[in-house]
Amino acid sequence: MALQGPEEVGEQVEEPEDLDDQDASSISPAEEITLPPGTGGDEESQEAFLLPWDRFSSWLHCICVVGFDLELGQAVEVKTTRICYLSFPDSNSGCLGDTQFCFRFRQGSNRKSSLGCFLENTDRDAPPCLKVWSHYYGYVYFRQVRDKSLKRGYFQKSLVLISKLPYVTFFHSLLKIMAPEYFEKQEPCLEAACNDIDRWPTPHPGRVLTLPIMGVVIKVRIPTSYDKPGTSQLVQSAQGDSLVSIILPTIHEVDLFRCFYPVFFHIQMLWELVLLGEALVVMAPSPAESSETVLALVSCVSPLRYCSDFRPYFTIHDSEFKEYTTRTQAPPSVILGVTNPFFAKTLQHWPHIIRIGDMKQAGEVAKQMKVKKLKNLKTLDSKPGVYTAYKPYLNKDEEIIKQLQKGVQQKRPSAAQNAILRRYFLELTQSFIIPLERYVASLMPLQKSISPWKSPPQLRPFVQPDFMKTLEKAGPQLTSRLKGDWIGLYRHFLKSPNFDGWFRSRKREMTQKLEALHLEALCEEDLQQRIQKHTEVEVVDLVLKLKDKLSQAEREQLPVRPGTLSKLRAHIEAVILALPEDLQGILHKPPTS
Repeated sequence: MALQGPEEVGEQVEEPEDLDDQDASSISPAEEITLPPGTGGDEESQEAFLLPWDRFSSWLHCICVVGFDLELGQAVEVKTTRICYLSFPDSNSGCLGDTQFCFRFRQGSNRKSSLGCFLENTDRDAPPCLKVWSHYYGYVYFRQVRDKSLKRGYFQKSLVLISKLPYVTFFHSLLKIMAPEYFEKQEPCLEAACNDIDRWPTPHPGRVLTLPIMGVVIKVRIPTSYDKPGTSQLVQSAQGDSLVSIILPTIHEVDLFRCFYPVFFHIQMLWELVLLGEALVVMAPSPAESSETVLALVSCVSPLRYCSDFRPYFTIHDSEFKEYTTRTQAPPSVILGVTNPFFAKTLQHWPHIIRIGDMKQAGEVAKQMKVKKLKNLKTLDSKPGVYTAYKPYLNKDEEIIKQLQKGVQQKRPSAAQNAILRRYFLELTQSFIIPLERYVASLMPLQKSISPWKSPPQLRPFVQPDFMKTLEKAGPQLTSRLKGDWIGLYRHFLKSPNFDGWFRSRKREMTQKLEALHLEALCEEDLQQRIQKHTEVEVVDLVLKLKDKLSQAEREQLPVRPGTLSKLRAHIEAVILALPEDLQGILHKPPTS
């Protein structure tokens, strides 16, 4: 069964007959249930105009129920879509009981990329790690239990939430509430859940939300790009939280220490590999461990946005399987999480492979492990470790290893260990990024060079040798104790997708700032006096250009001072009123698209 919003995911869930083949049916809740509009908190006036299921669609694309009939076995699998394959662990995983994991897949190329105005607002104010990509996430709650009434003795079914939002912790917590109820009460329970979700306010960054779902109330705060990295802004209130059942301190962060514990002697090298956008594959015994480890790798370079592709759980049925496993070209910049033993041979040519065993509750001190040679990796039965020929640019930081080992010996709480490791990665990434930020800021033209009657000045180009010279006196050595080949690390990074994505983002922000300063300078001019020296044709041209500037400012939400846009509208209106009536009528007409 797939409970869907108004859009299409693409080829992955566009074909309901595939879901039917796997004991799945399809209902459109918009046809089944009529809901009154809910309240929208700080954006109540805007959200009052939302249609039924608009709120649902701002959180979820659809809800899928995928069942697997063991009596039909592989005959069913031949007909299933990729979502159905990704919703089940590989047969070798042996996941008995309840298992949670997530996967990620590309939006169909024939689908509209628009997120709608609410998701666009969410994306604009979100921190880099929570910006929405042209990908969907699938959050899975899989149940496999013995059932003597079935021919082969097992019941297998997955409840899957499909969303554009990378709120991993939140959606896993949501599934812990929804899935057990669904497995007991079936379809009416999901209709009730959709009913609840469509009353939620939209997920706007900076808002503290209380979200009722099936008799439980979850309290969360959506982070913003203005939050101080490494801090939680959600404050608990004994009085205000009397009706709250669950308070989530984070909506997206995974437990870094638990994920990296099997290989934590190599955390600094793994940070370098992720920073440089190297091709990485995580081989794990279950999709829960593969997906958590991939998400931990991606988040270890925060607040820098990881700009390459990553697949927390990847199977041989994925449409990118051939693209990622071909030996005719170098592996792409992607992080894959796999569990099928077949990948041990198929991906043996990949340069960096992380093999993890069962994740233990870190209650014993991990043994020192050396980096292993790739030729020693033949099957998934190989010992856990990191298989690579990569030589780190930076010297190993023994202090963080000793600190974490001491925490294990002293039975330090897992949350504290996680906080230590997350702070370490944050400071390491910030030390690396600060020199780049400082140099890029120097490319900004001086404000005095901005003239209201000329086009905004351009940013100066990024010149690699010039940047490298700045590292001698203002490099990462100012904030980091680590020694090593920082210059080599920067040279490698400047060729990576992560630098390209970071620089494009910074360039866009700075260009918008220049546009905003130009607009503010324009608003300070006496336009009435200026138009007296120009012909009607020139004045009409000025009005059209000002309207274009206003439209751009509203569309891109340029960072102008409060009151700037209203002042510009007043200027435009004053100039129009100075023209003959026939031209006034034409210029007052709304533009046709």
